[in-house]
Parts: sequence; C-alpha cells; structure tokens
Amino acid sequence: MNQPLARHERGEAMFKHVFGREPRPGSYPDFLQLTIDHLFGEIWTRPHLSVEDRELIALTAVTLARTDWELRGHIGAALNLGMPREKIVEIIIQLAYYGGWPVANNGLRIAQEVFAELDTSTDTDHDQ
Repeated sequence: MNQPLARHERGEAMFKHVFGREPRPGSYPDFLQLTIDHLFGEIWTRPHLSVEDRELIALTAVTLARTDWELRGHIGAALNLGMPREKIVEIIIQLAYYGGWPVANNGLRIAQEVFAELDTSTDTDHDQ
C-alpha cells in the first residue's frame, strides 16, 4: 500500500474513532482531505499522547478560539470517547481564568445546548 493511501486510511479510522461517524464532505473537499490525511492521519496518530489527551487539547483550543461549530463537534467527540459531561464543564470553567469569562460563558452555553440536544435525541429514541 502506498504511503498517502495508508495515511488517508489511518486518518479516516481515527476520525471515526474520535467523532463516532464518517467524515462528512463539505464545500471544500481539498480541505477535508488535508484534515483527514494530515491532522487525523499524522498528528492524531503520533505516539506519547492518548486519543483522549488529544481530544482534551482540541476541546481546550476550540473553546479558547470561540469557534462554536468546532466546539460543538469536539464536545460530541469528547462524549463519544467517554469523557463525562461534568469533566467537560469543569474544563470550560477553568478556561475562564485563561481565556476570560466571555470564553467560558460561550463554551458553557454551547455545552448546555449539545447536552440538551443529546438528551432530546435519547428521549426520542426511547419513545419509539
């Protein structure tokens, strides 16, 4: 197997492990390929940090950057990897001291929305 293909396959597998789903093609397929091949195929598969450690770092970074779309995705990924909701909330609370109260307030709002969406989805699944 050639190296770029192997890297892409590693990246797709890691993405699916982290997010619990296949990558979704967006408006920019070249950017998605870079994300899968490089970020998930090379960076997330490096030694010395666990996938959970890398998710904690990513969750912190997107919270501090106030990138709501990515924060939603990484809260979902953290939950998918088994991180308890309380830990996610605690991480965001601590970030108030490093990124400011508005950063934490925004992160907590997004977390609350994601948790509510999951609870509603779970309630709907049980009703069927």
